[in-house]
Amino acid sequence: MADISLLRILDASANRTREGLRVLEDYARFVLDDPFLTRQIKSLRHRLTEALSGVEPFSLTSARETQQDVGTRLTERSEADRQTAEDVLAANFHRVQEGLRSLEEWGKLLGADLAQTFKQLRYQVYTLQRALEITRWSQQRLAQARLYVLIDGAASLEEFQQKVSCLVSAGASVLQLRDKHLPDRELLSRARLLRQLTHGTPTLCILNDRPDLALLADADGVHLGQDDLPVKEARRILGPDRLIGVSTHSLQQAEQAVLDGANYIGVGPTFPSSTKEFTQFPGLELLRQVADCIRLPAFAIGGVTLENLPLVLQTGIRRVAVLSAIWQTSAPGEAAQQFLAYLHECTQS
Repeated sequence: MADISLLRILDASANRTREGLRVLEDYARFVLDDPFLTRQIKSLRHRLTEALSGVEPFSLTSARETQQDVGTRLTERSEADRQTAEDVLAANFHRVQEGLRSLEEWGKLLGADLAQTFKQLRYQVYTLQRALEITRWSQQRLAQARLYVLIDGAASLEEFQQKVSCLVSAGASVLQLRDKHLPDRELLSRARLLRQLTHGTPTLCILNDRPDLALLADADGVHLGQDDLPVKEARRILGPDRLIGVSTHSLQQAEQAVLDGANYIGVGPTFPSSTKEFTQFPGLELLRQVADCIRLPAFAIGGVTLENLPLVLQTGIRRVAVLSAIWQTSAPGEAAQQFLAYLHECTQS
């Protein structure tokens, strides 16, 4: 093959990839308003430029021929068919992936290292596609979720049913069953009752730590800590459509959860809690960092009460996860209504 043909292929594929990445960056920036994902895509554009720096830029431009290029006259009807922003997103992810594949294959003629770089970039694009699409889907699925209540198995099945029913009637967005002491059979029994009581209501049913029991109970999803199963393994058990939440205690962990494919994150601990011991409290500063950088649904967790709720909301976080201040009160339904009323007032103002 003549060198000029190779240069034209590399030039066209590089342009296609850069253009597609710019469209994806605009989606992350203006549709999702997500600084973290925007930076990730921008970084990909820069790494692509660095990878191409080994090829003389003037040679690529000089080899370009758009006036006589037969490809400029070939257009499929589907290329003009875009109904939604998500159609634009999907089309341009395909455009970028195809461009990088072409660069990888033809780049082999210039060296294995260059081709390997394009291959790595392509896999990074696959990861970002999942992150953007899961962020978009999760925002829609959890659009109205503001109050996430953590619950245990209670002293009896009857008490559990009564308290859960009160929370569902009050309009709690999410109920997470977290009980470290119940045997598996009893925990599964509580989980199935929780599913029964939330079925057909807006309240989501989540299990803590146990994707296996979440699947058996037909729960809406599972919540994982940093020492639990990774998101990848939980997804293998639960499938693509159930929710997976991850507890995060630093901005780096929050960003990793986004890339891992989590649907939401718990951020904290914000304040000291009577139910869980921590040696460090990232506190309100971590909430501010997450609110500034990440648009995946994020719930402030750890010692949140009605009294300190204004401090939480001032960080930009608009969702909270609560245990003691609701579940351990004598009237959990009323406590949940108070939280919801304040959250609604603040998010509408």
